[in-house]
Amino acid sequence: MTRVIHTGDTHIGYSQYHSPVRRQDFLDAFEAVVDDAVDGGVDAVVHAGDLFHDRRPDLQDLMGTISVLRRLDDAGIPFLAVVGNHESTRGGQWLDLFERLGLATRLGDEPVVVGDTAFYGLDHVPVSRRDDLDYAFADHDADYAALVAHGLFEPFGYADWDTETVLTESDVAFDAMLLGDNHTPDTAEVADTWVTYPGSTERASASEREGRGYNLVVFDADAAGGDDRVEIRRRALDTRPFVFVSVELRGGEGEPRVRERVREHDLAAAVVHVEITGEGDPVTPAAVEEFASDEGALVARVTDRREVDADGEVDVSFADPEDAVRDRLDKMALSTAARDVERAVRKDGVPDANVRETVKRRIEERLDEDGDLGAFKIVDGSDVVGDDGESDDSAGAVGNGSDDNDEPDDDGNEADDNESDPPEPTAEPEGAEPDDPDPAATDGQVSMEDYL
Repeated sequence: MTRVIHTGDTHIGYSQYHSPVRRQDFLDAFEAVVDDAVDGGVDAVVHAGDLFHDRRPDLQDLMGTISVLRRLDDAGIPFLAVVGNHESTRGGQWLDLFERLGLATRLGDEPVVVGDTAFYGLDHVPVSRRDDLDYAFADHDADYAALVAHGLFEPFGYADWDTETVLTESDVAFDAMLLGDNHTPDTAEVADTWVTYPGSTERASASEREGRGYNLVVFDADAAGGDDRVEIRRRALDTRPFVFVSVELRGGEGEPRVRERVREHDLAAAVVHVEITGEGDPVTPAAVEEFASDEGALVARVTDRREVDADGEVDVSFADPEDAVRDRLDKMALSTAARDVERAVRKDGVPDANVRETVKRRIEERLDEDGDLGAFKIVDGSDVVGDDGESDDSAGAVGNGSDDNDEPDDDGNEADDNESDPPEPTAEPEGAEPDDPDPAATDGQVSMEDYL
């Protein structure tokens, strides 16, 4: 029998809402998983990618992670992991550093046997490169086998990876696929194999309303019962509380009613999201957010979903801001990729908190699709942006040609008003990292080469 904790999408280093407290929360959640692993005496902790939120984690996040991994090592519990899209770099991976320090094992096509189970790994691979995969894994003589992978697999939400193809074309018959990338926990059976996501360990998006946790996976026919060889149980984590307040205003109601509804909840040290619908009087979001903070909230965000109809025709004497921006862009010699970024920043369908992840994804898709860097060459602006501000077809497709309003977030979750996102799903292309800037200009961030 082999008992392992299956976790992933810890996103250490994520300063959600630009809050240092939230940043610490993500490391604390990972530490809570390790606490349970040590207390429960499991045989291994299996991490399915996106240990870090960014491919250039700060020193404080690296040192904090190393400290947590040392606790596992001191307890004699191996840490087995794969590389996710958020942390992937063109060269060596941070996971390689931890392996060199003796604190982790990077899974691949060779089996790593723990107890009576052989573990294999499949790092995140962008869609454009998956046709080249042959799913060739070395043989093993263990009783059970599991594939740990990072990606959006069928039959789960936002899937772009055919799970049955992976299982049928693999040289190894897997008893389970332990997955990461989708922040929603779920389990299904595909081709007689259990396929499961543990979900993220902290809420990386306001769309992740359910509690966070991880999987406890047992490889043992007797423990599972019946014909099953694998038992998957969900374990909860005690994480930062999120409070969701929905307020539907009737005619004549306004900010006092919103405050009344907010006051009905326990806001102590919580992340609070207030959504306003209905009719009623105008509400100032900043005033409600300040009120929630005074009531004890760590962070407060207000979204007013109402459409405000202006009486009569509004006429202004100055140029429309959008027209002014487009006029200015027309006069600038920007590359196609730069215009991608410009549109991502200004697009109405992209929430402010999602802009960073959207821009990263757009640039990385360009790097992945345009090996000759053609999209990064300066072009005549007048040939690219038309009167409506959209790209002319002759200038090449933008990103993957899809509408941002239809895209899920980077983490496999539908984009919400707050976070990526995961944002996160089109997962970020692996190895699509721009050249490192001058070390003096990294704002305190360090690269892996400084360690290896």
